[in-house]
Amino acid sequence: MAYVPGVALLAALAVGCSAGSGGGASDADSKPGNPAVTTAPPGKYRTLPAPCRAVPDSTLKDLLPGIAQLSRQQQEKALRGAATITYDTDRKVGCSWKSTAPDSSRNLTIDFERVVSYDPAVSDEDRARALYVKKENAAELPGTGGGSPEKGKGATASAEGEEKEKGTSKPGGDQGSADPSASPSPSASASGAPGPSGSGNEDLRPRVLDGLGDAAFLDDLLTRAGSTAQHRTVSVVFRTSNVLVTVRYGEQPTLVTKVPDSKELQEKARSLARKLAEAISG
Repeated sequence: MAYVPGVALLAALAVGCSAGSGGGASDADSKPGNPAVTTAPPGKYRTLPAPCRAVPDSTLKDLLPGIAQLSRQQQEKALRGAATITYDTDRKVGCSWKSTAPDSSRNLTIDFERVVSYDPAVSDEDRARALYVKKENAAELPGTGGGSPEKGKGATASAEGEEKEKGTSKPGGDQGSADPSASPSPSASASGAPGPSGSGNEDLRPRVLDGLGDAAFLDDLLTRAGSTAQHRTVSVVFRTSNVLVTVRYGEQPTLVTKVPDSKELQEKARSLARKLAEAISG
């Protein structure tokens, strides 16, 4: 019988065990048919702004001129706004304000929605993009598609140069004021400016907006029921990553024959939307 020193025997056993265990792990890792499971990345935003504090007091006073005529205590109450009732403030929040002046009443509402996808294969941003497209399509912007998928039917609206007006008395068709003599002609904007056929006129039609978030559109709705004054609501909806923001700004003049100024409402609604987009992105 050959004699093997104790040290040599231990070394041989150690080498054998190491080789056996290493080979087993290598075999398991190299087996085909075990692809890595990938999960879509989470959304960029995990929280939402406090909606009733999202608009500075100075901006609110500009948007709601009737507030300046109130007493100090009434102003403070009006500026606080009314929070939207929601059951999940981590996902959806909103706030609204209103004021009444001798010549008109105005109202403002902002909504924030943080989109979360529960499908591991769909990112929060992709889910938010799909919801935004649904909102844009529901607005039925004039014009036909073109450009990115998010621009939907409103991509060429800026080339049309005409404002959309919808009434509440007739579903579909050509809507507008119940009293034709109280409304501007189809070739004139509600602000009294020359119609789209004139040179250098600003487009006031509902349309896709550039330079606001990742995608945005504006809708302009003029309604009138019976003999009441006309009410115009301008809505600006935009998406920034996985957050959807809606700004609704409306005016109803005291005089039945007066048409709310579309240009002013649109400019102020867009300006506020830009401020909110900047505040969200930080």
